[in-house]
Amino acid sequence: MSTRDLFDTIADVGSDEEEDEDFDEEGGAVRPKKSIGANGIDDSSEEEDEDDDELLAKEGAGFIADEDEDEDEADARRERRRRKKRKNREAEEDLDEDDLDLIGIERPEREDESAPKYKRLKRGHKEKRKSRGIDDIFSDEEAVDDIDEPRRLGGEFDDFIEEDQFEDEIEDDRDVTQPGISLITQGLQAAGLDEGAEEDYRAAFGDGTDYDWALEMQEAEEEEQAGEGRELQLKDVFEPSQLQERMLTDEDNIIRETDVPERLQLARKPFKELELTPEAMQIRLEEEALWISKLLWPKKGLPNYFQQPFQSAVRKVLEFINIEDYEVPFIFNHRKDYLIHAPGDNDDQDDFGTPPPDARPERLLNQSDLWEVFDLDLKFRAFAEKRDSLRQIYENIRAVQPDIVDGEIEDLMEKAVTIEEIQELQDYLHYQYSQEINEVRQESNGTQKRANNARNFFDKLRGGKAHLLVKAIGISAEEFAKRAEGSSRGPQVIEDPPSKVEELADQMADAPETGISLLRSAKLLFVQDLQQSSRLRRFLRGSFYQNALIDCMRTDKGMRKITEDHPYYEFKYLRGQTFLDLNGRPDLFLKMLKAEQEGLVHVRISMGNYESFKSRLHDKIVSDNVSEVSETWNNLRKELLDIALDKLQGIIANGVKETLRARCEDELASRARENYYNKLDQAPFKLKSAVLGSIPNVLCLSNGKGQRGDAILWAYIENDGRVMEHGKLVDMRLGNQERGIPDGQDIVKLVDAIQRRRPDVVGISGWSVETRRLYKDVQDIVAQHKLTGPSYEDESTGQDKNDLLEVVLVNDEVARLYYNSGRAAAEFPKFPPLTRYCVALGRYLQNPLAEYASLGKDIVSLPFVKDQTLIPQDKLMDRLETAMVDMVNLVGIDLPETYDDKYMSKLLPYVCGLGPRKADRMIKAIQANGDEVLSRFDLLGVSENTSRELKAAMGPKVFQNCASFLYIPYDSTEEASDYLDYTRVHPEDYDLARKMVADALNMDEEDVKAEVDDGGASAVIRKMVREDTTDLVNDLALEDYAAEIEKNFGQRKRATLETIRAELENPYEEIRQIFALMTGEEVFTMLTGETKETLYENMVVPVQIKRTFPDHIEVRLENGIEGGISESEFPEGVGSGGQEPRHVYQTHQTVRARIVYLNRKTLTVQLSLREDLIRQPVPRAIDRIPGEWDDAQERADKQAAEKEKEVASGRPNRVINHPLFFSMNAAQAEEYLGSKEPGELVIRPSSKGFDHLVVTWKVSNSAYQHLDVLELGKESEYSLGKQLRVGKATYTDLDELIVNHVEAMARKVAELTRDERFQQGTKEDTELWLENYCKANPSRSMYAFCSMPKHPGYFWICFQMGYNKPQGAWGIKVVPNAFELHKNAYPDMVALKNGFKLLIQSGAGARPGGGAVSRR
Repeated sequence: MSTRDLFDTIADVGSDEEEDEDFDEEGGAVRPKKSIGANGIDDSSEEEDEDDDELLAKEGAGFIADEDEDEDEADARRERRRRKKRKNREAEEDLDEDDLDLIGIERPEREDESAPKYKRLKRGHKEKRKSRGIDDIFSDEEAVDDIDEPRRLGGEFDDFIEEDQFEDEIEDDRDVTQPGISLITQGLQAAGLDEGAEEDYRAAFGDGTDYDWALEMQEAEEEEQAGEGRELQLKDVFEPSQLQERMLTDEDNIIRETDVPERLQLARKPFKELELTPEAMQIRLEEEALWISKLLWPKKGLPNYFQQPFQSAVRKVLEFINIEDYEVPFIFNHRKDYLIHAPGDNDDQDDFGTPPPDARPERLLNQSDLWEVFDLDLKFRAFAEKRDSLRQIYENIRAVQPDIVDGEIEDLMEKAVTIEEIQELQDYLHYQYSQEINEVRQESNGTQKRANNARNFFDKLRGGKAHLLVKAIGISAEEFAKRAEGSSRGPQVIEDPPSKVEELADQMADAPETGISLLRSAKLLFVQDLQQSSRLRRFLRGSFYQNALIDCMRTDKGMRKITEDHPYYEFKYLRGQTFLDLNGRPDLFLKMLKAEQEGLVHVRISMGNYESFKSRLHDKIVSDNVSEVSETWNNLRKELLDIALDKLQGIIANGVKETLRARCEDELASRARENYYNKLDQAPFKLKSAVLGSIPNVLCLSNGKGQRGDAILWAYIENDGRVMEHGKLVDMRLGNQERGIPDGQDIVKLVDAIQRRRPDVVGISGWSVETRRLYKDVQDIVAQHKLTGPSYEDESTGQDKNDLLEVVLVNDEVARLYYNSGRAAAEFPKFPPLTRYCVALGRYLQNPLAEYASLGKDIVSLPFVKDQTLIPQDKLMDRLETAMVDMVNLVGIDLPETYDDKYMSKLLPYVCGLGPRKADRMIKAIQANGDEVLSRFDLLGVSENTSRELKAAMGPKVFQNCASFLYIPYDSTEEASDYLDYTRVHPEDYDLARKMVADALNMDEEDVKAEVDDGGASAVIRKMVREDTTDLVNDLALEDYAAEIEKNFGQRKRATLETIRAELENPYEEIRQIFALMTGEEVFTMLTGETKETLYENMVVPVQIKRTFPDHIEVRLENGIEGGISESEFPEGVGSGGQEPRHVYQTHQTVRARIVYLNRKTLTVQLSLREDLIRQPVPRAIDRIPGEWDDAQERADKQAAEKEKEVASGRPNRVINHPLFFSMNAAQAEEYLGSKEPGELVIRPSSKGFDHLVVTWKVSNSAYQHLDVLELGKESEYSLGKQLRVGKATYTDLDELIVNHVEAMARKVAELTRDERFQQGTKEDTELWLENYCKANPSRSMYAFCSMPKHPGYFWICFQMGYNKPQGAWGIKVVPNAFELHKNAYPDMVALKNGFKLLIQSGAGARPGGGAVSRR
């Protein structure tokens, strides 16, 4: 019994109606229909089946298929279904009455086919149409509502009888063709039309069979979907998006099976496959090599005598890519002889000079160049396809109109070098020959030509008198373009008509057209001719690139939004930038375009000296005649040329902008790729005792954010990647033996773990500055307990030596993305996130390459260059992937160890020739071969052992690409093991390597044959390895070898021979750079999140007070950096005989300070609290590149902004030369100070007039005091007064007012709010607190201070003299350096409290108005 027999795949053919299930009207549920037939088919033999108890018992058991079912019967059922669908479709396609009236025939009467011929029993079904009465015959209403009406007539079993007809039993006398077609034919004949007219009808309306092929395809698809025995496919189970995500679509399978490297297939997917003869391919490669060389050669900076060899090298690379289907890593590693050129090899250097005698060989193309050639090859494919399409259209036009010969197309099509130029030629072709192109399309589609209907606007103009008037201008667009570019031959004289322009137009115009309208049409036509001239565009574009200027014009939105501290301010007023100015600054132009996208600026690209350029072109279009008539025509020519040039400049500027954008993106992406490659180019962490490339055992620790109470987690990772142990450390503080402070309890646990596991290195990392303290502590622990690393032999003494265990800070950029990811949770579900973080740190030390590869597409989240977000993610991902491909193939893959390792197998898709699909196929093939890979040739399904039946993992082309990058460790005990499979030597060079070894061992042919007969093809190499004489290959003369190979076989193998010699002596040697320890700047950024741009000296930052001492203050920045403030940097009045710091500053208080010195290595900073330094503005250096800066526009914008503020405030705006002066109103001042610290202030204009200012200072959160300053002794209306009066106090300047008045009050406010009796709540909250206190202490009285929010600068002192005693409250006013209570001044809080107590004792609380608050 097959699987498909379990499914009911036979449709119900007994009835048109739905009979599968009935509806239970009482329960509202669907009642399954009783299945009695072989597969649950309901047929008319119900009574007979019920009598057969045995069959009923078998089928009642379920899932039993009638295997004796006749195949012919099934085919007949399918045919009946097909005929039934065709019948329904034909009925729908039947001509309606309007169609029949159109062709002049009446609808023929057809026998009523709905009359019942047969009756059968049926379960009571509700879908039965009611018959309509005689009165309803002519009713306009549809009987739709009758369809679902159940029959209620007759007896109980009437519903079981259905009048129906079986399709297979109806004798159909009608024609099997579509009924509408025969009616059309009859109608045409009845109309008396001849054959020609009938043919026209058929050409216009078709014969009804045009879409038979589509109907047949649809029927075949439906039959396949509903057919019996159809194999279940993945697309029947999974959604298309799921299949696409898992790379299981049909397209993925094609890529998987096609014997072409996967990356090549994906890159070539948008293009047609090259199907050229060998001769045509050689011609194409020559052209493409020249095309690419012109683009790459200027970047190389090589002497001229290398230019021809460079082009030859490019051509050879293109041959490898397009003919051999080689990927870049294969070409770079195994065809490098074609990438290197020795000047002595030059045969013909007449055109490019002769190299000097001492010239050295030069690598013409490096690996990055090869990727660029690969990318340019794809661009050339796109260019060539578009050019071929253009050529085909032109040839088709000439096939229709042989007399058409267009010199512009034929000349420029061969000169075009960009897709842009081809597109312009295509536009020109469609403009000039639109009617001919329509004719070609109509002929190719077989449709009737319809003249005049497809003509566009300019075709109509060319067909009228406007074309004649254009000819009268005396020069065509093509002739002018040739004169402009200097390619016209012979003297060309422009003749003027005898009449003036307007007069000639009036003469030529035919009514109802006027001369004015005709002239307007002629102008439009000639301007369009100039615009569409591809020769003129080509000339303009060349001139444009030579003289292009870039201007940044700020928009109205940008004027307001781009302030001086905005990142876009560096180009807000930038003018006149050339392409040379932007060289090396691709990010600048991309930022301009980003700002333009945000609507902040407009990037305008224009031609320099445009007016003089137009003047020069005017000379090319005017006639030499001197007369009034000629003047009118010359003026017309210049007018039309100016219109066309202005339009063309905008079009070309947009194209130049997009081209420049693409080039800047490419350059920035190339920089990101280079930096990423450098990160990948590092071997595992190396110890002194280890061989380069060996993997260490690692123990990693982290304290995460390093906050108080956070535990330190650790993990130990073996060199095979297994996490053997992990743990948690809580008490890790170091003790002090001198003071008798013991070490933390968990230090012993760490020491025990290190001594037990013996790691090769300890890695530390985290997310805060505390991580550096942990790093230092672990170093001290290692030193105190003398924990050592592995022993090694001292080169000087030859004795074993042990050094202290290395402790290093580890780059955590990969670990940060890993530890909270779904991948980490799936891999280590029971580990805390911080432990997973430690595991990732250890893996990074062991294999940085695998860690970066494990990120997949998340790699774009890591920053490799500044402004990386300006690069499109797809382009960035492609470039980064090429770096990974290069490095993976440089390192190689240990195939037996990697293919089934979930972590390391992520590297396989980057192997040359492979990809995610082909790597998956290879893994499955190896698993199918018994999880055994003995030789590289096993991947082809080929084995020397005939008893092994192997499944091929790939085809020959893919094998050719990837073979040398997949190595199999050599096992001398395994007979099938080949030493060369453990090297970078390609299988195509195995014979060459064996020959070299035989010559190195001085073995003659007989010795070699005897060795090979006894031990196989690689017996000679096994002998060398066994005898440990691999160094003998260094004695070979490889130059002679290379010359002989090139002479006999025409192959360059000099570099390949060097590779063979190196690999025989040291197979798959580690050639990456050593593990890169983090630099001080990298550590600073990792632990603080700051860069040189975000934290620098002289910057004003908020700091938090940690501890205060008489001579210094310890602080901490928001990013965790520890800082100190010496006594010399205290503010005025603090220290040195003034107030002690502890009386001014409290622990955890946040204040503003200026950075004096920043030590990025130790993560410490020295700061200053001096007010004069803090108020001093920090000059922001704008790195303006050469060019014009529009200072006038900048000044005008600043003045406009000031005026705008002036209008908004309703008064003239004053400007005071002081850093704290701002032109704002009270609300704006409070909003500005909202994020500042208490005591901060702004000086602003006053609404009282020009002799007043206002100082707004922040008293506390949401409390601001506005001090009115009266100016006396003013020299002018806008100058600052010589005396400034606030209340009764007078000051000579603003700084004195700030220090002696505002800051003095701010210190008093801070002193009061830090007092132990100060309550943070409202007055009501304070009184409630007093009540509760007195209730708890009935015999005591109490007082407390609280703020007065409605009167900033004033405070309440609330008091209660005992339990059940009345409460009181007095107002306190803060004045400079004192507190006022009842008009008495008190210098500090102690005096204020004592004064309050004296007032209470004197009975002031009982006086009327004692609680009154003084108001201003």
